[in-house]
Amino acid sequence: LTFPSIARHTRYTLVRDEAGTVVVEAVAQDSASGLVHKLDVPAAERPRLAWRWKADGPVATGDVTRREGDDYATRVYVTFRYSPERLSPWQRLRYAALRVVYGEYPPHAGLNYVWDARAPRGTVVPNAYTDRVRMIVVESGAANAGRWLHYERDIVADYRAAFGEEPPPVSGVAIMTDTDNTGATVIAYYGDVALLPP
Repeated sequence: LTFPSIARHTRYTLVRDEAGTVVVEAVAQDSASGLVHKLDVPAAERPRLAWRWKADGPVATGDVTRREGDDYATRVYVTFRYSPERLSPWQRLRYAALRVVYGEYPPHAGLNYVWDARAPRGTVVPNAYTDRVRMIVVESGAANAGRWLHYERDIVADYRAAFGEEPPPVSGVAIMTDTDNTGATVIAYYGDVALLPP
């Protein structure tokens, strides 16, 4: 996934970790882009999101509450399918316009699991660019820099807590390392990203 207004793209490469397992290396240098796996599955059929990541730490000047700080060494997205029946007429028009620009409807909503520099773990806030995405801080500060960290989240429970309704079907899972707002340089690794049954 690339963005028309961002010229430099994060580089993603398959490499082997210390145990010889293939993982994704992400290198961002004042750049942004993501790797997206599209799918269409009811959230209740695959409610557990599991993954691991490693980085030298969070983007030091990142800030989950501001556009200028919307950069992360590591983030994992879950997107939910466009659901026009859940939108107002005005919102449906906006989605139709975005479809013309991008060639497809954007997701109805998203959950964005991030490693932030200072917001405490468990912080949940709207994304600085859209209220259709919730930022969920799963790692904070630099105490775990350089270590493989493992996570598992209940995306149905997280969606209900974030949006106050049942989730539409999952439309994709993505990883993204980006530093286009802060100009930082980071290297991160992702492995074993999976949507699992209950």
